[in-house]
Amino acid sequence: MLDAARKLQPNLYVVAELFTGSEELDNIFVTRLGISSLIREAMSACDSHEEGRLVYRYGGEPVGSFVQPCLRPLMPAIAHALFMDITHDNECPVVHRSAYDALPSTTIISMACCASGSTRGYDELVPHQISVVSEERFYTKWNPGASPSNTGDVNFQSGIIAARCAINKLHQELGAKGFIQVYVDQVDEDIVAVTRHSPSIHQSVVAVSRTAFRNPKTAFYSKEVPQMCIPGKIEEVVLEARTIERNTNPYRKDENSINGMPNITVEIREHIQLHESKIVKQVGIATKGPNEYIQEIEFENLSPGSVIIFRVSLDPHAQVAVGILRNHLTQFSPHFKSGSLAVDNSDPILKIPFASIASKLTLAELNQILYRCESEEQEDGGGCYDIPNWSSLKYAGLQGLMSVLAEIRPRNDLGHPFCDNLRSGDWMIDYVSGRLISRSGNIAEVGRWLQAMFFYLKQIPRYLIPCYFDAILIGAYTTLLDVAWKQMSSFVQNGSTFVKHLSLGSVQMCGVGKFPSLPLLSPSLLDVPCRLNEITKEKEQCCVSVAAGLPHFSSGLFRCWGRDTFIALRGILLVTGRYLEARNIILAFAGTLRHGLIPNLLGEGTYARYNCRDAVWWWLQCIQDYCKMVPNGLDILKCPVSRMYPTDDSAPLPAGTLDQPLFEVIQEVMQRHMQGIQFRERNAGPQIDRNMKDEGFNITAGVNEETGFVYGGNRFNCGTWMDKMGESDRARNKGTPATPRDGSAVEIVGLCKSAVRWLLELSRKNIFPYHEVRVKRHGKVVAVSYDDWNRKIQNSFEKLFHVSEDPSDPNEKHPDLVHKRGIYKDSYGASNAWCDYQLRPNFTIAMVVAPELFTTEKAWKALEIAEKKLLGPLGMKTLDPDDMVYCGIYDNALDNDNYNLARGFNYHQGPEWLWPIGYFLRAKLHFSKLMGPETTAKTIFLVKNVLSRHYVHLERSPWKGLPELTNENGQYCPFSCETQAWSIATLLETLYDL
Repeated sequence: MLDAARKLQPNLYVVAELFTGSEELDNIFVTRLGISSLIREAMSACDSHEEGRLVYRYGGEPVGSFVQPCLRPLMPAIAHALFMDITHDNECPVVHRSAYDALPSTTIISMACCASGSTRGYDELVPHQISVVSEERFYTKWNPGASPSNTGDVNFQSGIIAARCAINKLHQELGAKGFIQVYVDQVDEDIVAVTRHSPSIHQSVVAVSRTAFRNPKTAFYSKEVPQMCIPGKIEEVVLEARTIERNTNPYRKDENSINGMPNITVEIREHIQLHESKIVKQVGIATKGPNEYIQEIEFENLSPGSVIIFRVSLDPHAQVAVGILRNHLTQFSPHFKSGSLAVDNSDPILKIPFASIASKLTLAELNQILYRCESEEQEDGGGCYDIPNWSSLKYAGLQGLMSVLAEIRPRNDLGHPFCDNLRSGDWMIDYVSGRLISRSGNIAEVGRWLQAMFFYLKQIPRYLIPCYFDAILIGAYTTLLDVAWKQMSSFVQNGSTFVKHLSLGSVQMCGVGKFPSLPLLSPSLLDVPCRLNEITKEKEQCCVSVAAGLPHFSSGLFRCWGRDTFIALRGILLVTGRYLEARNIILAFAGTLRHGLIPNLLGEGTYARYNCRDAVWWWLQCIQDYCKMVPNGLDILKCPVSRMYPTDDSAPLPAGTLDQPLFEVIQEVMQRHMQGIQFRERNAGPQIDRNMKDEGFNITAGVNEETGFVYGGNRFNCGTWMDKMGESDRARNKGTPATPRDGSAVEIVGLCKSAVRWLLELSRKNIFPYHEVRVKRHGKVVAVSYDDWNRKIQNSFEKLFHVSEDPSDPNEKHPDLVHKRGIYKDSYGASNAWCDYQLRPNFTIAMVVAPELFTTEKAWKALEIAEKKLLGPLGMKTLDPDDMVYCGIYDNALDNDNYNLARGFNYHQGPEWLWPIGYFLRAKLHFSKLMGPETTAKTIFLVKNVLSRHYVHLERSPWKGLPELTNENGQYCPFSCETQAWSIATLLETLYDL
């Protein structure tokens, strides 16, 4: 091969050792053109600091790196390097530095975990640059018996060739055996220590090089060499070598051969014990912390131009602990089989596969193990772990840790405060296991398994703790996710990664705290989940409730909202197959019915506020969805509802005092609305709402006799989901709703039509025992059949809600207020008539729940306008950007003179809310099928394109959820909930429809 190199390029010889991972390739010869784009030239370094920096940058993963999964995010990375100590373009190092520096510098470079190389003449110490243009001489020949004064021959006594041979063998061994991690330590101005570490067997090779950028004969070098501390047990000295001067003729340029300096050579010794070393004076043993075994090295002859290379293992106690850890981690990944150690005396709980322990967990228990934000945890007397010099975790459960690790693992950011905290002490480790052990039953069992694993984790060197902590958590976490998905519907189990990750929102949002949020269900229901109260030692119900959003609406009185719960319930619980939880929530809210309404703020029923007109219709829609999606779902209609308020003015009754079947409660809702609802909120005044004006506490709702439309509200309250009440005295909007939406709100009309149509169908099949509602009018009892009610809404809706493209449409009462044609009004009969004509996304809800109300062509035209005007990257604009009060930036902290903005008055006047986008996409899918195959294909493409942005957000969010809203064009809104139940739910419904 040497002859081949001479023929290719007689003036240039390059040897490069290449390997990828642990695969070693043959030595190759690279011509001048072939290497120009690959090399990293160490000789351009101006000092040993720069040399060490280059090795650190290009030389491999850091020691203690995280184990990377096979499938991981594509991250920016350093390009693979051919790392050379010199190229033909470099100035001669003997001239630029000194001949004594050749050995330590090439050792530093060879310790890098990448391809390394050199050019001919470096090892022979040729004291000038070899010109690839003008040089006519040949390289010297190999002659084992040649004397140093023979200028035409070289052998192991020439220059640093003997040391180069030993270093290259070591470089090849380290590559082949997987020593892929590197740590560079600049000990002092001249000394660099490079560690190569094997992450499987945890053996290290440490090369200590004392550079000689200046000639030791003419420059001062201190004889005081710093003491070094090497973690672990030194098994042997792989190599020690010193650059020395010998008594021979000085360099003279040969006329025929490219010769080197004959008077400089190396003195080497290989594979010796520490006590045999001539460079090390003595060795001491120290400990740093309870499990850190360190050997202290004192040098006596580490002269400039010297290197010493140690082979180091963990101390035996730590090696055993690592082996046991790796053995237990093999249940999660075969990666850990290498270096594993099976023992019989470990904690008995570790003999049980973690998957077996996890399989006993319910989804409610998984909520506590994986999630729970700060306020949820505080309610139970705890809190999220706070990382010094950084911030608190988003969740107290494993997801809080995994979100941080997901950021730092791909980058191997071992300098992150999270890793610093792990290396500094056991606080975080004990928090993770202790938090779970403090709970009872299956959750505590998971905590005890983690505690047993952490027992061994605490016995390994601190620099390894972050990577093994991560390995333990990622194994447990992925197992727990699998357990969660196995308890969900086939749609989730067989779904895409997006579907599965989105479905975890069901676990994230649905939980049971120390104090149950739902009113008690009827005792006659036999399958209600119960637990033992730790204080009273009595059994109590523990039904999960749905948090509206995290972190703002997650605990206490503000956790459960009727509207939020039932907008979210189909996607969060029914689509995911959590039928029992869905039933219990439906029945619990049914028990709080009062005035014919479901409460908005639940407050466990006793602190409920009945100030919204839409929650009861969302509740009815969920009952309909339950009956259609759940096997034997119609059985829920006969389930007992424990009425807390059997009359409007009764005190709250204990569960079981008065039970009614659900179908009677449903009939009461329909009856009360047809009769008309009018009352004043209890405790009206600043004690329940410090911003509302007195008139706002007057609640009205009813049904228009001619149109069948549900109507209600007044200009001083806001009874739909667009419920922002003005708060600014300065801007004089306090007590004024930004969006009262009184009259007949389009989505409520659609939800009512859906309920009436469904009850009509059930009554015709004698499943629902009522065919009509009976009301008193003008002193007489009047019967209104569901058939008539259904027909009235059907006949009136498009005539009164659609804004015709014909300016002379006789059905249009206020043609002067029309500013967009071909749309559907947001409401009908509002006190401020112009509000009816505002373009908002609410009509798409009616399209999904009652598509029969819409003519296909008109519906499609309206959807196209909504797509053009309202569709944002993640959400739907809540108001047409062409509207004069549109503002897409929500800032609840701003208090200025601007009536339309102060204290977040524009909450629903432009910011892009996520949950309506689900209804928009579902409406597009439904009507596209009626438009034809070509339109359907284009719509499916649009839906997938829109959802892809939500997938990206979900993956990147540390909350692992979708936000309540964004500012205009998808900008982050700091006042939004970071993850919202209905945002996740409606997208799950879209994927279900898709």
